[in-house]
Amino acid sequence: MEKEQTYSEAYAELEQIVGDIENATVEIEELSLKVKRAAWLLKFCREKLLRTEADVNDALGKVTDPKEG
Repeated sequence: MEKEQTYSEAYAELEQIVGDIENATVEIEELSLKVKRAAWLLKFCREKLLRTEADVNDALGKVTDPKEG
């Protein structure tokens, strides 16, 4: 069973892909796959950040609003 990728792992992989593309170390045959993977990683990171933001806001709302449990 494969473990779920963490935000840090996804971000590090994304940085590596961007660096490879910027330094022209990606073969033209790999470019499309790398860009697709980078797009997936961006989406994954964005969703993880949005979920975390919602969780933090929810937790803070419970601390500052005594009516909520």
